[in-house]
Amino acid sequence: MLPSDLLIHRPQGDSIVPKQLPISDPWLAIAAALIELFQTCMTQTQGQLNQQLQEIEGEATDYRIKRGLAHILRGLSTFEIISPLEPQQLRARVFAAAAAVTPSPAAAQQQLVTLASQLSQELDRPVEPVHIRQGLYADLQENRILTEFDAPTPEALLHRYNLSQVQGIFYRASHVVLNVHRNDPGEYKLMFRYLKLFRLMTYIEGDADQGFTVTIDGPASLFKASTRYGLDIAKLLPAILHVTRWSLTATLQWKDTYAQTTSQRQFRLENSCDLVSHYPPGKPYDSMLEAAFAERWAKLKSDWQLEREVDLIPIPGSVMIPDFRLVHPDGRIYLLEIVGYWRPDYLRKKFSQVRQSECENLILAVSERLNLEKAGVKVDGLPAQVVWFKDKLQPKAVLALLEAA
Repeated sequence: MLPSDLLIHRPQGDSIVPKQLPISDPWLAIAAALIELFQTCMTQTQGQLNQQLQEIEGEATDYRIKRGLAHILRGLSTFEIISPLEPQQLRARVFAAAAAVTPSPAAAQQQLVTLASQLSQELDRPVEPVHIRQGLYADLQENRILTEFDAPTPEALLHRYNLSQVQGIFYRASHVVLNVHRNDPGEYKLMFRYLKLFRLMTYIEGDADQGFTVTIDGPASLFKASTRYGLDIAKLLPAILHVTRWSLTATLQWKDTYAQTTSQRQFRLENSCDLVSHYPPGKPYDSMLEAAFAERWAKLKSDWQLEREVDLIPIPGSVMIPDFRLVHPDGRIYLLEIVGYWRPDYLRKKFSQVRQSECENLILAVSERLNLEKAGVKVDGLPAQVVWFKDKLQPKAVLALLEAA
């Protein structure tokens, strides 16, 4: 996404219109040139890359657009600190050695040769004086080396830019109302997974047959506006684009920087927009805990089939999506929800959802490391069966519970 200073929006009535680039030859050529520059700057410093980007910007009036495209490409790049030692440790070694002799160019060069020899022995790999010079201040942002670049196509870069401009509108949303019309159930689940992943404060009404209305509280609705929470709302937009039929309305607290006034505006979007999502349509795991459990279950010899987030459990004001479904060939079905490392407010909400669900075929895997008492959560009287775990949820513990049921 783009920082606020690279967003280009203009008011239109009571709404806001974001900058959108046409997928045309002139802009495709600019996108291709920027992508090629990043590719040619592999193994160069970020400072060298920035200098060449400034040359491409030149004095043209579209410099903010080019800067925005470059910002997106930086997000697809990896800049690393390349140094024989951690730069702070390396500086300490160099400065300590320099303090022991009379300063001179010859003495400095000799100290680098000596230190390079010492580091070669300590690290069991060749270290040259030039490596020490390069690594001395390698932790500065402009000295970090471009080591990886996941190059998009020029068209994909323009789509990403257009999406980012729209996402920036949600930074100032007081709340968002999303109407998700009747769709394929898998599309609902993907969107709700991202709602869960970004921990957005939502109120959900409806069902899978008729559709859902999702009300999302925004950063401007909190007691203290939070840009970070606004970013989380903006991150949801690419997930919504995977849904076939939807519409949304965002209420914005828009500040006029010239008049120093704040007014309320509306922004509307629907599935007929030309935005393209860069999120994969697959099923991302919410945590390493879930991913590790699924991997271990695959190695387990059992008739129970593990499926990822298949069922939706409607509850008042929300929807609960258990992490897994376990299906036996004889027709038995159990749902599994893993409660790992979360904040007290999340724990209270999660256990309240479990009670409201009244789902008797639900298994709740709870980490023993959670301070449920401090969070005000009790496991007594839950409709679900509870299995406890420490660092890892072992499939055999879940299987034992299934077989005893």
